[in-house]
Amino acid sequence: MAHGAMLLLISLALALGPAVGFYGGSMTFTPGNRFPDGSVEMHFYYRESSRGPCGSQADWICESGSCGILTYTEPVVTDSTAQNLWCQSEVHIATNVTSNGPFILSSSGCCWEDNVHGVGGWTLRTHVDTSRRSDTQSTNRSPVSAAIPNIRIPQNCFQNIHLLAHDPDNDVVRCRFNDANCTVCHQHQNIHLYQESCTLQREDSLDVGVHVFELLLEDYPVSNITLTDENGVFSVSNAFNDSSNPTALSQVPLQFAVEILPPSQGCVPGVNKPSFLTPTPLHGDMHHAAVGEEHEITLRAQISDNSIFDFQVSGPSNMSKTLTSESNGVLVATLTWTPQKTDLYRRVPVCFAAETLHSQSEMRCIIVAVAKARVLSGEAKVICDDNSISIVVSKASMDGIDQNWLQLRDPTCSLTSNATHILGTMSLNACGTTMDDSGDFIVFKNEINSFENLNAVITRRNQVKFGFSCQYPKMASVSNRYVNHKSDYIFTESSFGTFGYSFEVFTDSSFNRQVDPSQYPVQVQLMDQLYMGIEAHTALPEVTLFVESCRATPEDNPFSAVFYDIIKDGCIMDDTVMTYPSISTKYDFKIQAFKFTGGFDEVYISCSVILCAKDSLNSRCAQGCLSQAAQRHRRDVSQETARHFITQGPLRVARQTHNAASNDGGFLHISTSTGVFAGLFVLSIAVLVGMLVYNVRRTRPIDRMHLLSTF
Repeated sequence: MAHGAMLLLISLALALGPAVGFYGGSMTFTPGNRFPDGSVEMHFYYRESSRGPCGSQADWICESGSCGILTYTEPVVTDSTAQNLWCQSEVHIATNVTSNGPFILSSSGCCWEDNVHGVGGWTLRTHVDTSRRSDTQSTNRSPVSAAIPNIRIPQNCFQNIHLLAHDPDNDVVRCRFNDANCTVCHQHQNIHLYQESCTLQREDSLDVGVHVFELLLEDYPVSNITLTDENGVFSVSNAFNDSSNPTALSQVPLQFAVEILPPSQGCVPGVNKPSFLTPTPLHGDMHHAAVGEEHEITLRAQISDNSIFDFQVSGPSNMSKTLTSESNGVLVATLTWTPQKTDLYRRVPVCFAAETLHSQSEMRCIIVAVAKARVLSGEAKVICDDNSISIVVSKASMDGIDQNWLQLRDPTCSLTSNATHILGTMSLNACGTTMDDSGDFIVFKNEINSFENLNAVITRRNQVKFGFSCQYPKMASVSNRYVNHKSDYIFTESSFGTFGYSFEVFTDSSFNRQVDPSQYPVQVQLMDQLYMGIEAHTALPEVTLFVESCRATPEDNPFSAVFYDIIKDGCIMDDTVMTYPSISTKYDFKIQAFKFTGGFDEVYISCSVILCAKDSLNSRCAQGCLSQAAQRHRRDVSQETARHFITQGPLRVARQTHNAASNDGGFLHISTSTGVFAGLFVLSIAVLVGMLVYNVRRTRPIDRMHLLSTF
């Protein structure tokens, strides 16, 4: 009897195979052909992550509505490790929906990888509506997102996770926890989800182990539209209409696991964890590919304290990955993908992260847009000056080009033209120009893109994408003037003409003398007063400068995963900030100097600024501090400029334990003036003062929102 029971257990174990831990899944969908009988072809792409043998555990069913007959491809492994540490596969599901309107696909199963909250079973739901949209004259396309198979973060290095939230129809995308369909997945007491940006921010320490995140992505139109199905027409309100409760056009799941590792010795990118180097795409970048043509994506990462052994990649089913080692701890991954006919018009998410045994880089995600033919990219000359980039594009090399439908990364910056060429000039820190550290060089990148009328059904213009860059040796003069000190920012907008911003560090509260650019990085002491000023430069007399936000980051990137809000939504967040009265085009303030924990020595301050017509009652400037989203009102965008980011820094905390003192009024030094007393009296006073300072420092709060630290 016992022998028979043992054989039964062994047989059951062999039948079940090795244990598989669910690490999450994501779904996107796009419509295909609409046939004369009114039926619509729908394509779904489901990615599933797991630990253990690879393959999809999902069995999608029609939960409600008319879903048609679902046809599946076999799961295709898109990325994995030989040790079964992580794996991801993709399944393509197709169906012809014969009746318009909404339906729901769902799948459920067991079990999540062992996790700190004890979450067992999982449920995925996708809400689809095949009605025809009035703005695009087509069926709605879902938001696009994905995640790498296994996100790993040391406990002391978790700050933010930026999720991809792209919409092919240019709808507004919001993320939320899947509260309605699970009991514990939303109970992340130490995590805050910013729904509009789909960003997870840590608010307190997380336990070591696996944390499960079950999210829904929803899309809302930017203006009121109508949907037409076989039963008639009904309207959908836009996401910004405060007087209504907008209904999402679709819902798609995004589920993933975050493994919190034991604390590491540091969190410095490039030292304790991998740091991306150029030409690695930035998070949210758009790539363009063509059916039947090979598309290549290059990833480069570096670390000094360890070695990178791989890149985790979440991509389409037939994407390949080739690894190449370079010197100085650099590993390169070349991703190659050839879109097929079934990929036409898809927006394909590709996410990636560099791997070491004990750490992982940030996760970045990009979108690859698939067209019938490769986008135009003509002949151009790029001129790299000390403080600007100029590009001259030959019209003859781009047949049918229309300058009026071209733009830079920042669409508010203008391009000009003559009979033969299209011309553009921008400063190194404006017009959407990004800076990347390639190791020995600093690279500034921008691009010219075509855009379409969102309300147009057809177009007769070719699609254009033209990237360009300037590369500067780190030892060149550009390093002193434009990497260490940010020059003026210059923009052009139709209603405000050409205007600019300067962002400077000043020596004292008079804001009359700025720190010389040659003194950057500015050396500071913790707790010293830091004086900063922003000024708008414009020929228009009746304008007002509004500083909507300011945040500190340990790197020259306002969207860094590690940041600290100083001003947010027009509200001062740091209790040491003090503003000074000034004219309407200036904003002067001071803040106590600080540093980031985790081994960072440098601080950059980035602010988003807006110019408004003076006395306009409906502009963002007039709204002031918005501490709650409910206080937002419809704005008159004709009375204000676009939001622009300006940055200054770095500020470097001096590695010394004594306070500097001088009587020259120098920046961030304590100016003292004393009389001459007898030697013993001076000595006794110094001893008393030293004891007093020591006791005060012992009782002074030292957490400062987890930012302040001492050496």
